[in-house]
Amino acid sequence: MANNDNANHGIDALLPAEIAEKAEGVGVNKARLDVLSLVALAVLAGAFIALGAMFATTVLAGADGAIPFGVSRLLAGIVFGLGLILVVLGGAELFTGNTLMVMAWAAGKLPLRDMLRAWTIVYIGNFIGAAGTALLVFLSGQYLAGRGAVAAVVLKIAADKTALPFTHALFLGILCNVLVCLAVWLSLGARTTSDKVLAVLFPVSAFVAAGFEHSVANMYFVPLGLFVKDWGPADMLAQLANGAGYAGLTWPAFLLALIPVTIGNIIGGGALVGGVYWFIYLRKR
Repeated sequence: MANNDNANHGIDALLPAEIAEKAEGVGVNKARLDVLSLVALAVLAGAFIALGAMFATTVLAGADGAIPFGVSRLLAGIVFGLGLILVVLGGAELFTGNTLMVMAWAAGKLPLRDMLRAWTIVYIGNFIGAAGTALLVFLSGQYLAGRGAVAAVVLKIAADKTALPFTHALFLGILCNVLVCLAVWLSLGARTTSDKVLAVLFPVSAFVAAGFEHSVANMYFVPLGLFVKDWGPADMLAQLANGAGYAGLTWPAFLLALIPVTIGNIIGGGALVGGVYWFIYLRKR
């Protein structure tokens, strides 16, 4: 019977205590990666999240008024899950998920300096990957699809994100990364590809549907909106602006808006997920 139990456990998902041990080891290994590898993997993650965001904006195009708000947000959330699925299965370094490295730091396995170094490199790499993908999407003209419907969604998302009050952006960032890190946590316990996809899909679709704020996704959404605003066809922009314009959508506004979201993501993933699970499963060691 014992042998059968062990054999079955080999295909079952890991238990929460085992996930905690795995997360700790993964955090240490991530911090030990050389700079070039870390940068390359971070650029990939930024691009992967951007591809999920591109999918979501396309799905949302023309949905306003055509289908109920909640249904359109659910559809956008499901397709946005592509980004984290690519990160988890394809292998990449995502800043928001890497806030779980707090577990390894709290367990005494990872110096604070090394954790902050890894976070900084990954954050910069994510920015390059996400904003670079936004530029590629703009140059491709994909935003012109649906007779400007995609561009309208792009501009509205970007303008709304840069107009958020600091406190709203902070708490939306906290809530977002609680769900993102729970998705990563569940994927660590999964054994198969399909397990990992299902583990990621629902937490990610929940944060998108609820309108929470993800710093790396914003590195795609807002730059794309800025490219469309600054370089898009003038006649299309005049029609989409509807007399209101997008004066508040600027690069300084974008960079300032990233600050509270990033802080919120660190608190949500590092403290409310990584810190809590460390306290439950690793503290007594």
